[in-house]
Amino acid sequence: MNDQILSRAISAIENADALMITAGAGIGVDSGLPDFRGDEGFWKAYPPIAKRGIRFTEMANPGWFKSDPGLAWAFYGHRLNLYRNTVPHQGFSMLLELGQNMSEGYFVFTSNVDGQFQEAGFENSRIAECHGSIHHFQCSHPCNDDIWDAVDEVVVVDEESFEARQPLPRCKSCGELARPNILMFGDWGWVSERSSDQESRLSDWLSGLRERSKRLVVIEIGAGQAVPTVRMQSENMVSRLNATLIRINPREDHVPTGQISIRAGGLEGIKAICSL
Repeated sequence: MNDQILSRAISAIENADALMITAGAGIGVDSGLPDFRGDEGFWKAYPPIAKRGIRFTEMANPGWFKSDPGLAWAFYGHRLNLYRNTVPHQGFSMLLELGQNMSEGYFVFTSNVDGQFQEAGFENSRIAECHGSIHHFQCSHPCNDDIWDAVDEVVVVDEESFEARQPLPRCKSCGELARPNILMFGDWGWVSERSSDQESRLSDWLSGLRERSKRLVVIEIGAGQAVPTVRMQSENMVSRLNATLIRINPREDHVPTGQISIRAGGLEGIKAICSL
């Protein structure tokens, strides 16, 4: 990493009043989580699905909860169990400490559904999960707008057949099949209230910073271009608040003019800029 670029990044952090953390799947790689980069990466993580030739964009579709609920819950149940057992890497705690030391605090915007920021100790009220959370369920129809915490839900997956065993999670209101409260591809049944409330809190926080002319630094980690939601959010905030963007990415690290690019993996890049 270029020392001059790192110096700019550290200076931007030191001079900021508030920290915005934006994160894509790449931040979880150093915790041992797959990022599903391309079909090959997805199939490597899920060989039984690879054998059937189902692509990630096809598998991450609510239609499976109707056509093959055992497979749908095998995929999401396996991920739920994986995320429950994953320990966030050191970079999460470094970012948390950085944000807690800012006079205006921090906020997190992430497309990840794994709950790693909450697990690492970030305040739930300061996290916006734009694609929802696997740790919350909803009705698959849906029969209403209820979203519930899945902490007591159990999904057992037969690893050999890659089928979820009965009983499968059920809606607490109507008894029909439940599903994760995650925005999937081609998803018209996602109940978005929880994520919308989170994003409203984020909007209020950003508006307060702008009204008081506070200096914001945006640290983006592991957000790719395939689904550019996080990158667009980062650049939008930088433009609206005249903030500084520090983009950490091992491949797609290019930035708008005047912003800071660090070509590195998530943990490596975080350690470099947090070593104050």
